[in-house]
Amino acid sequence: QVQVAESGGGSVQAGGSLRLSCAATGLPYSSFCMAWFRQAPGKEREGVAAIDRDGTTRYLDSVKGRFTISGDNEKNLLYLQMNDLKPEDTAMYYCAQDSVICGWNGRSWFSTDYPYWGQGTQVTVSS
Repeated sequence: QVQVAESGGGSVQAGGSLRLSCAATGLPYSSFCMAWFRQAPGKEREGVAAIDRDGTTRYLDSVKGRFTISGDNEKNLLYLQMNDLKPEDTAMYYCAQDSVICGWNGRSWFSTDYPYWGQGTQVTVSS
């Protein structure tokens, strides 16, 4: 049984930092493309950062220079270091993993078509 679990969310003041972690177990293979998404109340889920098996990364423009994604594909582990957090970063953050490379078959790196998702971890940033 596949399980994807995020941790590390919490409440911080603007300018603070958090580190999110994600662990996937039960996958029949090592992950290739791994990503973080977020969803704020009343808004669509959006891609925040993604990392491919070769280490290539992509970021949402609004988090570039503040967030860093990293991971261990062999162990299906994923991390998101978030610095200089802003109130607009407040959202539920989700981990997503896939068995294909990012951008496979022309798919957007931030498409929501990942087969494996966690339940989310809440990040709240106060001003």
